[in-house]
Amino acid sequence: MNRVAHVGILAVCLAATRSVSVHGDAPDRPGSLAAFERMASVLTSPRCQNCHPLAAFPTQGDDAHRHALNVMRGPDDHGAPALQCPTCHGRANNSASGVPGAEEDWRLAPLSMGWQGVSRAELCAQLKDPARNGGRTGADVIDHLKTPLVLWGWSPGSDAHGVARTTPALSYAEFLQAAETWVSTGEHCPNPRS
Repeated sequence: MNRVAHVGILAVCLAATRSVSVHGDAPDRPGSLAAFERMASVLTSPRCQNCHPLAAFPTQGDDAHRHALNVMRGPDDHGAPALQCPTCHGRANNSASGVPGAEEDWRLAPLSMGWQGVSRAELCAQLKDPARNGGRTGADVIDHLKTPLVLWGWSPGSDAHGVARTTPALSYAEFLQAAETWVSTGEHCPNPRS
């Protein structure tokens, strides 16, 4: 066999042994982890955490205190039957009362999608797990990130005292780009020990 044939066979073997992500892109674990870290800076912010609690009630404020008026999750994550979320939360922020609102029915994420207080590794694993993320693929997670409830996090208005609510650390465009990068590079998760 000549040298060119050896080089050609070696190239074919190397290409065949290179792992490819489930998304068809060459894997990029460092890039994927970096993208997830940027995503997590938003997902662990109060704007996301307050709607993704692991409790029978929502939290509110930058300090994630229990929701006022003893508001409860309810059987369908829309509040108790006598006090559904849309009773107070309308289609837009109410500047007079400080009650937030969005162009989508206000509600909590189901308990299976609660992540308030979990580690970043646990959060990542949950985002990838269809049994705990509402049956979503990576592309479906991206679609959820484009909903009015998520977009509200970047225009949350002020609280009842007129104090502006904080917004996530990244712009919405940066967040969405990080999420798309994480999905396209294999959805790698941090080590559980970190």
